[in-house]
Amino acid sequence: MPYSLQDLLPQFSRWLSVEKGYSPKTVESYGRDLAEFALFVDPAQDVRQIEPRTLRAYVYSLNGKNKGSSVARKLSALRTFFRHLLREGVVTHDPVAPIATPKQEKHMPVFLTVDEVFTLLEMPGSGDAFAFRDRAILEMLYSTGVRVAELAALDLERLDAEEGMLRVTGKGNRERLVPVGSPALEALGQYLPQRTLLIRERIARGDAPENKAVFLNHRGLRLTTRSIERLVKLYAMRAGIAARVTPHALRHSFATHLLEMGADLRVVQELLGHVSLSTTQRYTHLNMDHLNEVYDRAHPKARR
Repeated sequence: MPYSLQDLLPQFSRWLSVEKGYSPKTVESYGRDLAEFALFVDPAQDVRQIEPRTLRAYVYSLNGKNKGSSVARKLSALRTFFRHLLREGVVTHDPVAPIATPKQEKHMPVFLTVDEVFTLLEMPGSGDAFAFRDRAILEMLYSTGVRVAELAALDLERLDAEEGMLRVTGKGNRERLVPVGSPALEALGQYLPQRTLLIRERIARGDAPENKAVFLNHRGLRLTTRSIERLVKLYAMRAGIAARVTPHALRHSFATHLLEMGADLRVVQELLGHVSLSTTQRYTHLNMDHLNEVYDRAHPKARR
């Protein structure tokens, strides 16, 4: 019985979603990369006939048309796919195993200075219809370091304002507790009455607003990640920040500022929800002035 790529992809997507707990966006990305490979070979080809030379030809075809990071991502999807087939006994060998991951260009993610962050947080003003909401969003992103998707998915029941803690469900359905700073809690305290009023108005109009979500749009529905990204960009432009500011830039700033103030790397790893410490180590690009200051203060043979 042949096992074609086109027949195995739906089952693989279910496995990623149900067994691995990957987000719909991640599952979609895997499916898109594997469908592209299927077109390169033949969607009806038996996966047991795919050899390493086929994978090498595919990677070669990607070079020049894709960034190194994109090629690495596509190869990672294939690696996960064939390892799954190997565990399931569909194939007897992994054709991706001999293929080396291409070198990737190293990007230093954008992060803001403390002054830039404080300026950004002050941008929502009286002329903005949802100033309280937007201020709360900016404060929460910087205070907790959560991903934009995690913030958009946040429900009221997951916020403990008295304890100043947030229960976040991150990648792979992994749950973690994150502290929330006082300024963020105060901003939420100003926004939540406006949220309640919005829900009542929508109900009075005969609509069915979202009761669980913390952050709502003007129709009373859960705010999308795209909308959050747009408002962050808007206020960054208003603040005159030259860098391209995204919600991830605030997450990166959160981690960078914690490490600059002496936070333990593993604590930051836990707060960010990273499985691997190596992922968190990307955030250790502390400026040289700070490194020299720590060295001078701590090393017994440092210059005085």
